[in-house]
Parts: sequence; C-alpha cells; structure tokens
Amino acid sequence: MRLSDLQNKDIVNVNDGKNIGSIIDVKIDENSGNIVSFIIEPNKNFFKFFNRGADTEINWQSITKIGEDVILVKISI
Repeated sequence: MRLSDLQNKDIVNVNDGKNIGSIIDVKIDENSGNIVSFIIEPNKNFFKFFNRGADTEINWQSITKIGEDVILVKISI
C-alpha cells in the first residue's frame, strides 16, 4: 500500500463516528521501517476548539481498522 492510497481514505473516530480529517504524512521508525503515526490535516469542524487547525498526530496503536474507503481510529477528544 502506498501513502497516496492512504491519503484517499476518510479517517473516522469510532468513539463518535465523526470524520477527523485526512492524512498528509506518516512518521516511520528509522530502525524497523514500521509506521509510528499518521499526521492528519484536521477537518475544520472536528478540531477547531482543540488546536485551532494545527496538524494532529494519531499513533499507530489508535488505528483499529484500515478498510477500502475508511481508516477507523479510536481516540478520545
């Protein structure tokens, strides 16, 4: 799977069903080559009160499922 494939997927929080935003980058562990986290450009409505539009990092451990059209994450805001 390529980064461009991931960037086309919606990211949805399973706790409340809201669309969080879209992937703009990933962090990769230099030693193992594994993905550490996704960098998210937040949906303007979702994060507007929390970080005023700044990019957000979602850890790999928060991802519950990567499907064809959506990435499900479990985060508490």
